[in-house]
Amino acid sequence: MKPVLRSLLFCLTLLVCAVIAAAQEGPLESVQPQGITPDEIITRFAAKETEFAQARDQYTYRQDVKVQTVDGDTVDGQYREVFDVMFDDKGHRMENVVFAPASSLTKIYMSEEDMQDIRHMLPFVLTTDELPEYNILYVGEQQEDELHCYVFDIAPKKIEAKKRYFQGRVWVDDHDLQIVKTYGKTVPDLCDNRPCSEVKHRSDNENLFPKFTTWRQQIDGQYWFPVYTKADDELHFKLEDVHIREIVKYEDYKRYGTNVKILYQGKEIPKGEKPPDQQNPQQPQNQPQPNQNSPQK
Repeated sequence: MKPVLRSLLFCLTLLVCAVIAAAQEGPLESVQPQGITPDEIITRFAAKETEFAQARDQYTYRQDVKVQTVDGDTVDGQYREVFDVMFDDKGHRMENVVFAPASSLTKIYMSEEDMQDIRHMLPFVLTTDELPEYNILYVGEQQEDELHCYVFDIAPKKIEAKKRYFQGRVWVDDHDLQIVKTYGKTVPDLCDNRPCSEVKHRSDNENLFPKFTTWRQQIDGQYWFPVYTKADDELHFKLEDVHIREIVKYEDYKRYGTNVKILYQGKEIPKGEKPPDQQNPQQPQNQPQPNQNSPQK
């Protein structure tokens, strides 16, 4: 988000809200995984993420975005956009905006990087091809509601110009070896269109980004899809601090067409069938969320 110089001038469905409200997070345990090494976990969950990224590209869904600035308990500005991710009659992926009222934001405005992050980084996916770009540190195990998870901290090894990265923490379900939650932020923050860490004297041209949490749910019994992103953070601009709230909902996932191949461990899974190791999965009743002991935004 970029500040607007003064001189120049929320919620999921009731069901999902109830699920998130009831979720529980256990303490982080600094123990080594049993029967598998952290490097093996990383390799396997990145392979699953690669399959998931290919599968998600064959789904239609609705993305509902709400960004607010807050003064105390009062919302004093809002950006809203609802769009469908779908396919045209030739099978080309496209977006169809269904609701986009005029923005009432006055303290900030939505930058090109904000739009990129909303579409690509908030629903963060870490594929095998992207592994070399990140330092990944195993930090322990943690219970997320009914899911037992391996926990990893992730940071980019270096920042390349014009490229967006994720920095933060991911939770990997120890049964499916898929990411089920992410917490962190997109980087870098930008000052004069350069990483702020490289700028000694910041001007008013700042583009800062909030910390966020994204939760996933299992769709079609195979992959864990992002369903809800929440940010509640304070951005420290040179001229003033701005309190940001952001909610992104990903809804109504539907598999497109009849000739789409969904892969699991490199093998095609017929539509409607589950992988062999998920014939009798334990389906979590609740979706995890951070508690007061977790890093908060």
